[in-house]
Amino acid sequence: MSVPDYMQCAEDHQTLLVVVQPVGIVPEESFFRIYKRISAVSQVNVRDSQRVLYIRYRHHYPPENNEWGDFQTHRKVVGLITITECSSAKEWPQTFEKFHLQKEMYGSTLYDSRLFVFGLQGEIAEQPRTDVAFYPSYDECENVEKRIEDFIESLFIVLESKRLDRATDKSGDKIPLLCVPFEKKDFVGLDTDSRHYKKRCQGRMRKHVGDLCLQAGMLQDSLVHYHMAVELLRSVNDFLWLGAALEGLCSASVIYHYPGGTGGRVGSRRAQGGSLSAEAGNRHRPGAQEVLIDPGALTSNGINADTSAEIGRAKNCLSPEDIIEKYKEAISYYGKYKNAGVIELEACVKAVRVLAMQKRSMEASEFLQNAVYINLRQLSEEEKIQRYSILSELYERIGFHRKSAFFKRIAAMQCAAPSIPEPGWRACYKLLLETLPGYSLSLDPQDFSKGTHRGWAAVQMRLLHELVYASRRMGNPALCVRHLSFLLQTMLDFLSDQEKKDVTQSLESYTAKCPGTMEVITLPDGLKLPPVPFTKLPIVKSVKLLNLPASLRPHKMKSLLGQNVSTKSPFIYSPIIAHSRGEERNKKIDFQWVQGDVCEVQLMVYNPMPFELRVENMGLLTTGVEFESLPAALSLPAESGLYPVTLVGVPQTTGQITVNGYHTSVFGVFSDCLLDNLPGVKTNGCNVEVIPALPRLQISTSLPRSAHTLQPSSGDEISTNVSVQLYNGETQQLIIKLENIGTEPLEKLEVTAKTVNTKEKLYGDFLSWNLEDTLCQFPLKPGKIATFIVNIKVKLDFSCQENLLQDLSDDGISVSGLPLSSPFRQVVKPRVETKPLNPQESSKVGDFSHVKTLEAILNFKYSGGPGHAEGYYRSLALGLHVEVEPSVFFTRISTLPATSTRQCHLLLDVFNSTEHELTISARNNEDLILHAGECQR
Repeated sequence: MSVPDYMQCAEDHQTLLVVVQPVGIVPEESFFRIYKRISAVSQVNVRDSQRVLYIRYRHHYPPENNEWGDFQTHRKVVGLITITECSSAKEWPQTFEKFHLQKEMYGSTLYDSRLFVFGLQGEIAEQPRTDVAFYPSYDECENVEKRIEDFIESLFIVLESKRLDRATDKSGDKIPLLCVPFEKKDFVGLDTDSRHYKKRCQGRMRKHVGDLCLQAGMLQDSLVHYHMAVELLRSVNDFLWLGAALEGLCSASVIYHYPGGTGGRVGSRRAQGGSLSAEAGNRHRPGAQEVLIDPGALTSNGINADTSAEIGRAKNCLSPEDIIEKYKEAISYYGKYKNAGVIELEACVKAVRVLAMQKRSMEASEFLQNAVYINLRQLSEEEKIQRYSILSELYERIGFHRKSAFFKRIAAMQCAAPSIPEPGWRACYKLLLETLPGYSLSLDPQDFSKGTHRGWAAVQMRLLHELVYASRRMGNPALCVRHLSFLLQTMLDFLSDQEKKDVTQSLESYTAKCPGTMEVITLPDGLKLPPVPFTKLPIVKSVKLLNLPASLRPHKMKSLLGQNVSTKSPFIYSPIIAHSRGEERNKKIDFQWVQGDVCEVQLMVYNPMPFELRVENMGLLTTGVEFESLPAALSLPAESGLYPVTLVGVPQTTGQITVNGYHTSVFGVFSDCLLDNLPGVKTNGCNVEVIPALPRLQISTSLPRSAHTLQPSSGDEISTNVSVQLYNGETQQLIIKLENIGTEPLEKLEVTAKTVNTKEKLYGDFLSWNLEDTLCQFPLKPGKIATFIVNIKVKLDFSCQENLLQDLSDDGISVSGLPLSSPFRQVVKPRVETKPLNPQESSKVGDFSHVKTLEAILNFKYSGGPGHAEGYYRSLALGLHVEVEPSVFFTRISTLPATSTRQCHLLLDVFNSTEHELTISARNNEDLILHAGECQR
């Protein structure tokens, strides 16, 4: 016997084997339609009896296996059903001849046979025949099942007659010696009259009768015959048949203990006989009477009126523990014979199925380990695949998932063995997929994003590489990309630097033909491969939504008190409100974005690769508001450390916008990375309000930019700083151009000024303007420019200038003629520590030490468009830095005697401290011209 049946289980010992085969040319689909209907009739209740016959159907059965029918009768083909097509009466003789030829193949063992003819109508089809059934077509064959039941009853009649014939044969001298094929040559020339030989014949025949009883539905009789056969065969050391008798005993006991079967097939078997189901609950009842059945008490129909026989069955039947011991013994006997390898292998498989029912996994694994090492003849690749697949399924049944995966992977490799002319890469791929759970692998990257890594990474990587290779050989580049992406995403921490380079190079070569997408890939068998986003290329550590620049931030106009209070609680503190706020703390953001303006999100990213990582098409994923993402491309250095990346976009509508994540294109794979799937990412919140569009104002002035940056106390940022130098008392116009660079009209404008950082006393208005002239030009359309004029006038007190007086003394000008009450009544000596700021300019009159500084902020509040309707405005600040130099000093004051009571004369010494020529005008006097640095009275 050369072809093992890996699907065999212990209960198959009670079945009759029927082969169903096509004759001539029969469409495969039509054949299996009929085969399915035939095989549905697998249990038949025997008329006038409580017995049940079980049938095992096969559409292919090797004739050499049939030669072992005497050794175990369930291996014998006892029925043949052939299906054929015949369209005309001319073809009928040839068709019938083919049927006879088919019968001759199994002729020595057949009990009965049937021919089902489809398509033939007419005279021949109307002739009543028992062995042939005619049907007009495959659709018009209602009584197929009834025909099969009649056929099985005819098999039963032959079976019963054989059983009775063998069981009642009392002449020991005439008992033939039953043999297996390889024994026949060994028994040539043996002494047939010896007691040893007769016992061997008796033992084998007794075992054979036990098989027939089991098939005929007489469980208790078969148990008795098996027990007797074991005793007889053990006494003559007939080990091969002793093993068969023990296995028969095991099979009958398994059928008794497990009425539902051990094969794991759909649907359970019916109870063996009427009394069995009632008895099943009491089979382990302690103290039950134990009586061995006397073989002489057996009756022709297997039903004994004496109830003690039913009680005694518990003794003849092996206990669940004994079943396994007897299986071990039987397998050890089979192991003595090289030619019984198939029998030994099948016995191991049957024992494993029983142990699986008993939840005894460790013992089952020992049987399986034995089955692995049983040497059969040179197996074909297909048989190897079948063998390893069944081993895998059996390991799965006993809970050895990794061992199951191991053998399934071997089966997969066999599908693509070099010796196969056309390797089955699809079958290989399908089997490899089935191994994934055993190695703690799945096809969903989400299973690897939480907790510690499960399973052996090295084995998992090997398996994923094999999936990639099988996908490539199948000609499916999309599958290659998906599996390689999965390998890179989930196994990144376990890849060496060289492996990272190799995998990414392979990925790039595949994506050049078929880019990786976020689509779910559905395989032909319905299995779905979820997308694999590259959340680790690069690794994102934090996501921060950025506020708009200070000059573009929207502010809410202060409304009436009643409108503000309506949404607030009247209570100072409420724990309920505080609690709900705490839940939203991570999501709530206290600033707004503006429709139509560029908004920014900052990501802190890290490149884990040992080489430069090019990320293309990186942008934001948002919901809630129509959002135009402006993708960025970046290149991260090898193992870069944290690296800031700013992603930008423009909200096109208003409402609440949620930043859900970002999208990238790395190595040709497009990824949508959601923040919810990145548990380690820090964020300041994901929801922000987008308010309606506002205009954008840009200001430019006639003055140069200032190197001095004003720091206002309120914390507002100043967008532009300008500076100007003026002499004390001078007035200058500051021309400001207001340009609307946005898309909305500028409708409202408010200007305020604030002097900062000065202790000087100002005389008169420092800054003055007329806003009406500017507002005449409003509303200011996008792209248009309005002009705004500010008058700068500086009037400061430059008295008490010690440095200046020091300079005057050095020039030899007397200042002693002043009244005692004058603040100038002092003689100032040069001080070493009082030095000019700029030594190179110390020779100049009026150096920087004489300069006073004035600083002011011009604040422009403006609004327009939809944002104005919602009560929002923007604010823009202009910083003004004014340096004031002294112009004219009165250095000495004296009086002349009066010539009249109406007037007196006041003498003033006037000093020009500037570098320019001055004209001094006095009322009723001529103009006095002073040159630079000149003093006149």
